[in-house]
Amino acid sequence: MSFLSSIKRAYQVVAIFLHYGLDELLPKKMTPWYFRLWRRSLFWLRNKHKQKAGGERLKLAMQELGPVYIKFGQMLSTRRDLLSDEWAYELAMLQDRVPPFDSTLARTAIETELKAPIESLFDDFDDKPLASASISQVHTATLKSNGKKVVLKVLRPNVEKQILADLQLMSQTAHLLDSLLGQGNRLRPAEVVDDYRTTILGELNLKLEALNTVRLRNNFLDSNALYVPYVYEDLCYPRLMVMERINGIPVSDIAALKAQGTNLQRLAEKGVELFFTQVFRDNFFHADMHPGNIFISRENPQDPHYIGLDCGIMGTLSDTDTRYLAENFLAFFNRDYHRIAQLYVESGWVSADTDMQAFEQAVKVVCEPMFNKPLNEISFGHVLLELFRTARSFHIIVQPQLVLLEKTLLYIEGLGRQLYPQLDLWKTAKPFLEQWMAQQVGPKAMFSKAKTQLPYWSDKLPELPELIYDNLKLGRNLLGNQQQMLDRYLRHQQRSHTSNYLLITSAVLLICGTILFTQDVTLWGANACVSAGAIIWLLGWRSRPKIRKF
Repeated sequence: MSFLSSIKRAYQVVAIFLHYGLDELLPKKMTPWYFRLWRRSLFWLRNKHKQKAGGERLKLAMQELGPVYIKFGQMLSTRRDLLSDEWAYELAMLQDRVPPFDSTLARTAIETELKAPIESLFDDFDDKPLASASISQVHTATLKSNGKKVVLKVLRPNVEKQILADLQLMSQTAHLLDSLLGQGNRLRPAEVVDDYRTTILGELNLKLEALNTVRLRNNFLDSNALYVPYVYEDLCYPRLMVMERINGIPVSDIAALKAQGTNLQRLAEKGVELFFTQVFRDNFFHADMHPGNIFISRENPQDPHYIGLDCGIMGTLSDTDTRYLAENFLAFFNRDYHRIAQLYVESGWVSADTDMQAFEQAVKVVCEPMFNKPLNEISFGHVLLELFRTARSFHIIVQPQLVLLEKTLLYIEGLGRQLYPQLDLWKTAKPFLEQWMAQQVGPKAMFSKAKTQLPYWSDKLPELPELIYDNLKLGRNLLGNQQQMLDRYLRHQQRSHTSNYLLITSAVLLICGTILFTQDVTLWGANACVSAGAIIWLLGWRSRPKIRKF
């Protein structure tokens, strides 16, 4: 996108926010005189929605701005502890109440990907969409081959162009921040935007989403906590995905869940367990777990399971980050603030030259007040958020994958508290983390790793004697070569010392002979000194060692 296009999009974003009067929702103390003067200068962008509540205005603005902003609203809708019920309810509508696009366009897009008429592969295709989201739209049908009920997920027309335009604008803004902050800044906004670009562009590839869904399904095949629908991989393409149709209750429909007698406490605890299992057991977690992507099974309400959809955004952590994160959580549970500070440095999240005592004290200031509250009132997501904010003043190195994890934790905790406000996330999480850490360290973990590596070493064991012999032979040759080099060096030094001694002696004799020539004495003594000096100088010069490398 050109610079002029970026300016146009930036103006569009500002215009939409002012059109819905979102600037009027800011506290007066956050609007200095120059901001108010700038606002008055844009007199043609009047608020045309004064009669609407603030939450509805924000929802409509995000909906008009498109997918990137809709997804931000989806995350905010789960944070009932940050937003009022009215605002959260309005933003929740962004999850499955986005206006659909024309079914004729949907048919054309589907048949373009299939390279065949819809009727040749499906029966009962419903032109009325089952759901319409920010990036895609879902239609129902029945497979001709086996009679199974399926859903067809197809991308919105031109959605890529709109998202790329917003990403370009974000990227230009990030590079501007980089230039203002200087090359040494640790915020790295351009890198964060690039990582977000990778994430959201991956969501635009439904073939990739299909592969993610298959992997997540395989991770929980025998689970009673999560069910992931079956994907028909041979019918999946970059702009089309076909999968099993599920029948469940939206997780946000608390009334329907209560009506069927769902055990909401067990459901909330299972959600927490699912998060930690995905992060620490599988190192592959669903990073877009807003209510529109999660349903609850109708079977066995007393031990319900989740149904997970939309695997376009998945997160992973390195083994090192996973280990440090688990230790961080446990250190917080145990109120070991010194260990938390150490872990931030050891993991590379903050600089090694950080003042550990000051950082530990800052961590304690954040964490200690949390323990004065009942456990079910402590927000785990808030704790992690505040720790990152505290570390920012100590020049934290922004970790995009940790930001994605933090967002997912906020989703999970928001959902859990929405289902069961008394959720004690600590009670659920701590035993899981302790068990996971026990599996990673200690004799049992060493035995497990050795067992995992056994097939590899069994294959290499027959080669071991030959490898040992070759290495010993190589070592002997190296030692022999080193000894030869040392001998040559010693001989070189010995010749160098002899030559220097002779040259110095010859210089002394020549000087003495020259002095004798000037004295009133017999000439034979002077001649003898000069002659001896010349002969010794010649011997010294000829005995000089040649310059060589060792």
